Amino acid sequence: MPRFAANLSMLFREVPLPERFAAAWAAGFEAVEVLFPYDDPATELRRALDSAGLPLILFNTPPPNWTGGERGFAAVPGRETRFRHDFTRALRYAELLRPRILHVMAGMAEGEEAYRVFVDNLKWAAAEAPHLTLTIEPINIIDMPGYYLDDFGRAAAVLQEVDAPNLALQFDAYHAHRITGDVMGTWVAHGHLAAHVQVAGAEGRHEPVRGAIDYPAFFDRLDADGYTGFVSGEYTPSGPTTEAGLGWMR
Repeated sequence: MPRFAANLSMLFREVPLPERFAAAWAAGFEAVEVLFPYDDPATELRRALDSAGLPLILFNTPPPNWTGGERGFAAVPGRETRFRHDFTRALRYAELLRPRILHVMAGMAEGEEAYRVFVDNLKWAAAEAPHLTLTIEPINIIDMPGYYLDDFGRAAAVLQEVDAPNLALQFDAYHAHRITGDVMGTWVAHGHLAAHVQVAGAEGRHEPVRGAIDYPAFFDRLDADGYTGFVSGEYTPSGPTTEAGLGWMR
């Protein structure tokens, strides 16, 4: 069975973010991730992590201002300076929070120029943060219209061209389902590139228990393939509390 992490931007929202670390530990999670930690003091989050005794697996970079803001800049022509400024800011948070992975968001773009900008920015970022694993994640354009990285084949091509040892795929099974309709086949084709996995039920993006994705079979396949990273629950709880829906882990 995989090791499970909790996405604290979506789970345990019954309590403020600094209190969610202890809630995740009490619920049996072995690690946590946070989409955007920038609105809370890094020192406060560091204390919460230390108190809970949980590692922080991942957070996103950029942007720091998610609400109503752009979905990253890494593939957006003309925004190279903004991307690199915000990436440097994210590294300052990473010095204190010590995530294992930074997810680099591509942003809204299209075309060959966007591909070249994406590759160049990722080469720069990988060199700036050699001690961290960076990931790129295909995101479906139903949930995020216009997002540049909406295809697993394109992600594989980018990874091959950047050719950095600290750049990998972030495999979200929910997005894989909405992009390809075949989570298992997509994992077979691209799972060897993955450093991190996220899960949610389809359709609805609730608990990964019922619906179009056979998660017991998917988890068995991760074990059979020797996947050693974490599997993070990144979903919206369907019930009044997160705890009420955690049967999927057991």
